[in-house]
Amino acid sequence: MFDSSKVVVSTIQRLWLALTGRDVPDPDSDESGLDRYDLIDGPAEVSYNPQLPPETFDFIVVDECHRSIYGQWRAVLEYFDAHLIGLTATPVAQTFGFFHQNLVSEYTYEQAVADGVNVDFDVFRIRTELGEQGGSIPAETVVPVKDRKTRRQRYQELEDDYDYKSTDLGKSVIAEDQIRTVLTSFRDNLFTQVFPPGGDEAQGQPRTEVPKTLIFARDDNHAEDIVRIARQVFGRGDDFCVKITHAAKNPDQLIQAFRNSPELRIAVTVDMIATGTDVRPLECVFFMRDVKSWAYFEQMKGRGARTVDATEFQAVTPDAVAKTRFVIVDAVGVTDSPRVDAKPLVRASEKQISLKRLMDKTAAMSLTEDETATLAGRLSRLNMQIGDAERAQIEQLAGQPLQEIVGGLVRAVDVDEQEKARRLHGDDGPRQQLVAAWKPLAANPELRNLLMDIRRAHDIVYDEGSRDRVIEATGISSEELATRRVGSFREWMEANQAKIAPLELAFREGGEPREVYRNLKSLAATIARPQYNWTPEGLYNAYVQMGKAASLPGTTRGVVDLVGILRFELGLDEEVKPYRSLVEERFAAWIARQEQAGAGFTEEQGWWLRRIVDVISTSIVFESEHLDEPPFLDRGGVEGFVVTFGQDRAEALLDELGRELGA
Repeated sequence: MFDSSKVVVSTIQRLWLALTGRDVPDPDSDESGLDRYDLIDGPAEVSYNPQLPPETFDFIVVDECHRSIYGQWRAVLEYFDAHLIGLTATPVAQTFGFFHQNLVSEYTYEQAVADGVNVDFDVFRIRTELGEQGGSIPAETVVPVKDRKTRRQRYQELEDDYDYKSTDLGKSVIAEDQIRTVLTSFRDNLFTQVFPPGGDEAQGQPRTEVPKTLIFARDDNHAEDIVRIARQVFGRGDDFCVKITHAAKNPDQLIQAFRNSPELRIAVTVDMIATGTDVRPLECVFFMRDVKSWAYFEQMKGRGARTVDATEFQAVTPDAVAKTRFVIVDAVGVTDSPRVDAKPLVRASEKQISLKRLMDKTAAMSLTEDETATLAGRLSRLNMQIGDAERAQIEQLAGQPLQEIVGGLVRAVDVDEQEKARRLHGDDGPRQQLVAAWKPLAANPELRNLLMDIRRAHDIVYDEGSRDRVIEATGISSEELATRRVGSFREWMEANQAKIAPLELAFREGGEPREVYRNLKSLAATIARPQYNWTPEGLYNAYVQMGKAASLPGTTRGVVDLVGILRFELGLDEEVKPYRSLVEERFAAWIARQEQAGAGFTEEQGWWLRRIVDVISTSIVFESEHLDEPPFLDRGGVEGFVVTFGQDRAEALLDELGRELGA
């Protein structure tokens, strides 16, 4: 294998087997125990192997390099004369020591959120009396006692008061009511505080199904009790909540079911799913055990950070639209510890501030650092919800993708970036960095309004408290509705002359068709959002109702038909014309000028010209690439067009038709 391979993928244990001349089993064999850290007693020893000399590799990539490879298996890595590249999300002190403090590149969680690689998170803290203070069982109480190994239960009368601390819960003491109280609190707050109505992930729809939730228990016994009580609290059966630990039957199948099954909502584990296992639809990471190691906490937290395609997400959680965040549910105080980083972008102190208020403060250059982080989090979550067309519209207006704006905000509140700015520019450096991050939004009111419009378009707000009464009940004629719609559109045009001006100039003086089409699509997207919800077809039909446009039964109006509406409102035409009729009028005039100049067209050439008119009538622009699509492809595509019109005339003809017929 090694003689012919340029890239070798192996565990360190299997590489040691090869180095020491032992047989290396096939990776698909049942000998999975070969990859255990404790495969051998004591540090590995290696010696020169002519089949695998030290110069075998140019470099070695060590994935998950925070693990204890530097002790027992260190000799395997140091045998090779190769550059070592370590990859890990959670470097510990030994990691930096082994690599001689040589940090080549780092990528923070906040940057990953800004880039859409991970999703942001919130923290929901549950505190109970027993969970905070512990408890006491009076002497002479008969209590169930379970043998930890055999799990055999017996009853025993306590000779003395049995006092226990909160840290004993789940370990030496199982307080069933503490588990029940925590799970009941989670259940009762699930759709009001943890995933409130109108949340980003539901885009305004109220959620009813328990999100995919992973609970970390202290040990296998604790996990069993949590599973049993969770089924009771939620009133659901075995398929709703399962234990996934090394002691469970078929744990790999259970993980697959947790990943893909709509029925399985809660999994309880100890450490089996803590690292290295992806369950992308996971939305709750629930701690019912403390974690001493910050690196281990980050690995556990990372289970919820994965992004997921909306279709895959909805397949297992159909009452949600997109995964825009996850929630750390903390019932033990793990997020209270300074050891762990549990600070989301959306800061707790700023959760209640609206996006509109954040935008206003951005315009005034008066955001605090926490508000800047919260704005980054809100925009990052919005970026997870929107589609490609909305992203393109934002990028056109902003001059850069929304993701880059979010990235700038994230870097502005990053402590390392702030320190770097302070070294370069003095004490005012961090402030300058914040101002630079705000600028793309602060200097662009149209962009701020667009983002707010898009945000509102993705929300449905349910008012369950207000009462209503009938003031009037009367019919309104279709003509009156049409008059109101056209009147509102005229008011909008008056208030948004800056959006209309480039199109008016193009109509009056001739404009580049591609730019006209781009502006029309942007205009159509803008007026399609609340509060207007106007479509080209709806507007055109309103003009038909008013007698200002010809009715064309069975015809669907599109973006290009905004041309006829705008030309009418700008006084360029006496009636609203379908865009196709405008193109055909121009084509007829062009043909007449050609004939007057003595240029005629054969029947075959006429076929090509009429098909070009069809394309321009629906998309304004005709590109040479269209010639390699149906129906042109049936007659030879580009080559057929050149043969029909001649090499010299063909290219000039396309340019001329584009100028004469488009826009």
